[in-house]
Amino acid sequence: MPPKLYIKTFGCQMNEYDSGKMADVLRAGAGMEQTDNPEEADVILFNTCSIREKAEEKVFSDLGRVRPLKAANPDLLIGVGGCVASQEGALILQRAPYVDVVFGPQTLHRLPQLLQACRDTGRPQVDISFPEIEKFDHLPAPVLGHLRPSTMLRGALSKDEGPQAATGTASVSIMEGCSKYCTYCVVPYTRGEEVSRPFVDVMRDVQELVGQGVKEVMLLGQNVNAYCGATEDGDTVDFAFLLQAVAALEGIDRLRYTTSHPMEMTQNLIDVYASTPKLVSHLHLPVQSGSDRILAAMKRRHTVLEYKSIIRRIRAVRPDICVTSDFIVGFPGETEQDFEATMKLIDEVGFDNSFSYLYSTRPGTPAAEMRDDTPHEVKAARLKRLQDRIMEQEEGVAQAMLGTVQRVLVEGFSKKNAQELAGRTDNNRVVNFPGTPGMIGRFAEVKITQVVRHTLRGELVSEPA
Repeated sequence: MPPKLYIKTFGCQMNEYDSGKMADVLRAGAGMEQTDNPEEADVILFNTCSIREKAEEKVFSDLGRVRPLKAANPDLLIGVGGCVASQEGALILQRAPYVDVVFGPQTLHRLPQLLQACRDTGRPQVDISFPEIEKFDHLPAPVLGHLRPSTMLRGALSKDEGPQAATGTASVSIMEGCSKYCTYCVVPYTRGEEVSRPFVDVMRDVQELVGQGVKEVMLLGQNVNAYCGATEDGDTVDFAFLLQAVAALEGIDRLRYTTSHPMEMTQNLIDVYASTPKLVSHLHLPVQSGSDRILAAMKRRHTVLEYKSIIRRIRAVRPDICVTSDFIVGFPGETEQDFEATMKLIDEVGFDNSFSYLYSTRPGTPAAEMRDDTPHEVKAARLKRLQDRIMEQEEGVAQAMLGTVQRVLVEGFSKKNAQELAGRTDNNRVVNFPGTPGMIGRFAEVKITQVVRHTLRGELVSEPA
C-alpha cells in the first residue's frame, strides 16, 4: 500500500497551487497518495500563510491537534511549509519539537529529499532558502485535479469532506514573490522578490493542461501583472503579451489572473481587454485605501486618481467588467477623514466584492513601528460600514443578472446540495443549478433565476455539446 499524505492549506490561491505541487512532487518522488484523513497519514503537511494576524498561533494550534498522532505513531512525519515557515524557520522547532520538516515556499520541490534525510538521520530538517526559479525546474508536469480537498481541523480531527475538486479549470503559477515592499506586507520577506518564469515554460504548462481537458486557466502570482518572462531568443515579454499568447492556444476558452497591482496595469494590458474576448470580464485590483495620505504611508506607489483612471480606461473597452478589490481598514494613522475618502472611492468605482480586513501588525514590516492610536471599536465599526456598502453593490450586480443567460463553466457539485451542479460565470459569480455529472468540466448556458447571498441559482438552457 502506498504511503499516505495529508495536506492542510491556509491562505490564498498561491498556497492552494503550492499544496498541489507538494502533492505532485511527493507522488512522483516518494510514491505518496493523498488522503483526507490525517489519522491514516504517513506524512502530515501544513502549508501556511502569514498575511493575517495570529496566523502563527493558528498553525501551532493545529500542530497541537496532530501531536497525539505523532505520539501514537513515531514513524509519522510532520512538516510545516509556506510563509509562516519562511518567517519563523527553526523557531518552529523550539515551540513544536515534534515537527520534522520546515520548508519555505521556494523549497517545496525538495520535500522528498528533506523527508528522506529526516528518516535517515532522525533529525529535523529546515530549508527556507530562496533558490528563485529552481522550484519550477524540479516540479513534475501539471496534472488536472492533483489537489484533493483537505479536511478541516475542527476540535478533534474531523473527517467531514470538503467540496468536490473542480475540473475543467486549472491554475498556473507564472512568477514568485513581490518587489513592491508595501509597509504592511510580509510577502517580500517570506517569498522573496519578483522572479518571472521563462515564457516557454509557462506556455508548456498551459499546453499540457489543455491536453488534459482544461478549458479555463488562472495565471497566478503575488504580483502577477509584473510578469516579465525571458524568451528563448534572449528577449523578454510582458504580461499583456503572455495573456494574448495563452488566449491564442486552441482549447483555451477562458482566461483569468490574480492578483494584480495598480502600478503594473499598463496600457498594453488594458488594451488586451479590448482585443481578447477570452479574458474574463472580472478584474481583482487591490486598492487598500481611498486616501492618498494612507496610500503613501502604505507605500502603495499609486494615488486614488490613478486607480480611478485605470478603472475608467478598462471600462471604456469592457463596459460590463466587474471589479473586486482589497481594503485594509484601520491602518496606523487612519483618521475619520481618511476612511470617508475610502467610502467615497467605493461609491465612485462600484465594486462587485472585496476582501476587507482590519489592519493587523506583521512583525518585521515598517508599519509595525508606526503609531496607532485608533481604538479597536472604531476600526471595527468602520469595517462593518465598508463591508455593508460593498455587499449592497454586490447585490446590485447580482440583481442585474436576473433573467440573463450566462455561459457557465461547470466546476463540480454544489457545496450545499450534492444533487446539483455548481459553475462559474465569466464575471466570477457562482451559479448552482440542476444538471448531470457528465456536464462537469464543460460550458453550459444557464438562465439566472434567483439571487442568493453570494451565489446565484439558475436553470439549464442548453447542455454542453
